[in-house]
Amino acid sequence: MNILLTGAAGFIGFHTATKLLSEGHHITGYDNVNDYYDPFYKELRLKALATHKNFKLIKGNLEDADDLHSAWQDTKPDRVLHLAAQAGVRYSIENPHAYISSNIIGFQNVIELVRQYKPENFVYASSSSVYGGNKVHPFSESQDVSSPVSLYAATKKSNELVASCYSHLYGIPSTGLRFFTVYGPYSRPDMALFKFAKLMGEGKPIPVFNNGEMVRDFTYVDDIVDGICRALNTPEMGQVYNLGRGKPMKLMEMIELLEKEINITAKKEFMPIQPGDVPKTIADVSKAHKNLGYSPKVDLAEGISHFASWFKEYVL
Repeated sequence: MNILLTGAAGFIGFHTATKLLSEGHHITGYDNVNDYYDPFYKELRLKALATHKNFKLIKGNLEDADDLHSAWQDTKPDRVLHLAAQAGVRYSIENPHAYISSNIIGFQNVIELVRQYKPENFVYASSSSVYGGNKVHPFSESQDVSSPVSLYAATKKSNELVASCYSHLYGIPSTGLRFFTVYGPYSRPDMALFKFAKLMGEGKPIPVFNNGEMVRDFTYVDDIVDGICRALNTPEMGQVYNLGRGKPMKLMEMIELLEKEINITAKKEFMPIQPGDVPKTIADVSKAHKNLGYSPKVDLAEGISHFASWFKEYVL
């Protein structure tokens, strides 16, 4: 297939592109390779993708409808995987305009092309952040998500509403995937695991928010990619799925495993919870298991070992 993959230089986009290329698909990556975090890591991923003859990168912004349309015409995609977005809960408080621009206007530009040209399937990234301050765990797709606690979460919920509306009005297959705390090799440097490892390597204290009382459904990137590929092969109308591990871990347990893998004891600076953050995320993945055959396999200890091996080679 010809697949248009936005956000190909991103962490999840890179791993998904690698998987799809290994299956013989032709991937056109669309990415602006911005400097939200050090572009070195995006270039590192793109360098690896460039070794595949079936990969092509088009640099452009989601907000530029003309550029996006040109990329579409060049690709003529059978399926569209939209992973590009302005990420980060905390950064959405500092720079809200970036989220409206990329996650609202950019998403609208993409789905308008889907409406116009009607590819076989449209799959896009949502987020576990849409669950906000829900107190019922694990989080299920049937729960109310009308009270986001960050602008980032609000933009992702907006994407789900728009996609559902377009499926209803225009018969467009669309599936949103709510990712739960994805980690692994080539991850973003602003994510907790990477940030902790780097600070530990530099002998600096790590910020441990909510005084260490955070619980996360850490999900290894290969399991996420498996779920993405399953959704891409299963066209549905206005569907939404959780993609997580389904087995939450305390933040302190993650730190202990990381200390063991890189053989450094962390200096911990305990801090209150940050605005927009939630203390606990746990995914109910039974719907994805039933409908997509999604079954995550990598536990946290194994996943952190894989991450640490990559980190020691490329960063430390």
